[in-house]
Amino acid sequence: MDYLKNNPYNNFFLLAGPCVIEGEEMAMRIAEKAVSITERLHIPYIFKGSYRKANRSRLDSFTGIGDEKALKILRKVRETFGIPVVTDIHKAEEAAMAAEYVDVLQIPAFLCRQTDLLVAAAKTGKTINIKKGQFLSPQAMQFAADKVVEAGNPDVMLTERGTTFGYTDLVVDFRGIPEMQAFGFPVVLDCTHSLQQPNQSSGVTGGMPQLIETIAKAGIATGADGLFIETHENPSIAKSDGANMLRLDLLEGLLEKLVRIREAVI
Repeated sequence: MDYLKNNPYNNFFLLAGPCVIEGEEMAMRIAEKAVSITERLHIPYIFKGSYRKANRSRLDSFTGIGDEKALKILRKVRETFGIPVVTDIHKAEEAAMAAEYVDVLQIPAFLCRQTDLLVAAAKTGKTINIKKGQFLSPQAMQFAADKVVEAGNPDVMLTERGTTFGYTDLVVDFRGIPEMQAFGFPVVLDCTHSLQQPNQSSGVTGGMPQLIETIAKAGIATGADGLFIETHENPSIAKSDGANMLRLDLLEGLLEKLVRIREAVI
């Protein structure tokens, strides 16, 4: 994506926003706040919001406000603030539909080996962000990226989001960042999903948001090209992944620290 490649400040880029689009007003408020912060700090910014959550622990978990309604909100964020937007897709037939509204299509970690999904996403011509499966080594992501490139789309990003450690935890192997960068694609560190504690007995995923800053600092020090941070005004009432989201009022202070780390290591 030219928007990321033509950054004169040589800064990391940021994908940030709520886990799922809960409504227009909340999406616009989060985007406005993030835009004001990232513009001041010269951080290229992509607004993130899932239009629908397909991977849920329980049948009664919130999945979305309606596909078309949520996608139209993403498009309004893009047009209002002049920024790219990213959303997840879960099936091959969703790719063309979502591509009409967003700039980046994200492949969820659990689906990163799904050939039909990767090829359909590639054929939209959009930037494709592939999250590394919790069950895969960094080296194995070469094959996921190759599917997109061989389908005619070289515009790929790879995202590290932790590796399964036991039944209810994840760990980040920071060696994976340079290992995946060696494939020739930008590598993003997902600072919030890496701190999930999945498969809890309650059926609701837990998390350790108090470590978001620690993970983010380590990612920038390791040389990550971008960061992925889910953020919400009040994570305690978020309809999805509230247990590991960053409170919106903490975003500015965190990014200020990360910019200083970036300046020190480049």
